[in-house]
Order: sequence, then C-alpha cells, then structure tokens
Amino acid sequence: MNVVTLIGNLATDVELKDVANGKRVASFVLAVDRHSKDGGTDFVRVAVWDRQADLCGQYLGKGKRVGLDGRLRSRSWNAEDGSRRSALEVVANRVEFLTEPSGAQQAADSDIPFAA
Repeated sequence: MNVVTLIGNLATDVELKDVANGKRVASFVLAVDRHSKDGGTDFVRVAVWDRQADLCGQYLGKGKRVGLDGRLRSRSWNAEDGSRRSALEVVANRVEFLTEPSGAQQAADSDIPFAA
C-alpha cells in the first residue's frame, strides 16, 4: 500500500507549470516536523495536479500550513552532465489549506479547500 499523509508548512513558494495535453502541475517543498526526541524537520517535494494545482498556485505561498494525502513516486533522469539523478516525491491527491486565508468571507464564498 502506498499512502502518505503529511501536515507541514510550505518551505518554498508554489511553482506552476503547464505540461502536455493541457494539464497543469504545481510543485513545492513541504517542511514537516519530526516528532521524536531529536526533533528536526524533513523537507518533502510535493506535486499537485490539475484543478488543485491551480488552487495551490493561487492561494498558497511560503510559510502557509497545509495537510495533504497522496502517494510516493520515485523518478530518475539523466542530468546535463551525464550523471544519473533520482528523486522521491509525494503526489498529492488532496490538499487542505490549514492557514486561514486573508478575508474569512472570501474563503466562505469560494471553493478554497480550507479546513478550520
């Protein structure tokens, strides 16, 4: 089973890209605190697709708190210098905005996935 659930703060701004066939992808890095004796933070790359990508691009920015669920995806590629690179990221199925947007009435009147 490949299931990931995370809560954290955006460590970067959201980067929106248009890809093939009219699809859009948003990517950002999520800072997730470790709840252990040693503490620390993990930084996780996240990809969000289509309508949720647009919402993330419009309403999220560095420092905003989100909760998400999704799945792990590994990928690899050849870098320009010829070396082989790989990455592990979370592909989010659902993103909940946990930081209250500016203007509470604006949030109530929109389709922002805000969770109080």
